[in-house]
Amino acid sequence: MRKLILILCWGVCCSQLCGLALAGEVKGSRPSMAADSYQWDFGKVKEGEVLKHDFLLKNESSDILEIANIHTSCGCIAAQAEKKSLLPQGSTTITATLDTQGYAGKPIKQSVYVHTDSADLSILKYTVTAEVVKK
Repeated sequence: MRKLILILCWGVCCSQLCGLALAGEVKGSRPSMAADSYQWDFGKVKEGEVLKHDFLLKNESSDILEIANIHTSCGCIAAQAEKKSLLPQGSTTITATLDTQGYAGKPIKQSVYVHTDSADLSILKYTVTAEVVKK
């Protein structure tokens, strides 16, 4: 009996999820996004350098896309968006700034998390890497 209830619940959940996904595709109401690349490698850099990279985020939907929040994986990286609200087909730059002080002799990999109001992809993760060498 327990297995039957679990199977029924699983079936109902799957059918609901599939129905939501199909409804979203048909209506086209959910914002879709495109980024030039979600990763950037600075290569070999000297310790103490402050590195910057601009990621491009484009709203490819017919709805306005709102950037609710941006946070990072570490205090050594900061990020900000040029615009917080993107019109349909609009774009913005997400600027990531990485401070390499204290990372000599180590590879570094840090992330920027962009929180949006998109139901399809509410959090975008951008990653920067570098191989930090002593001055």
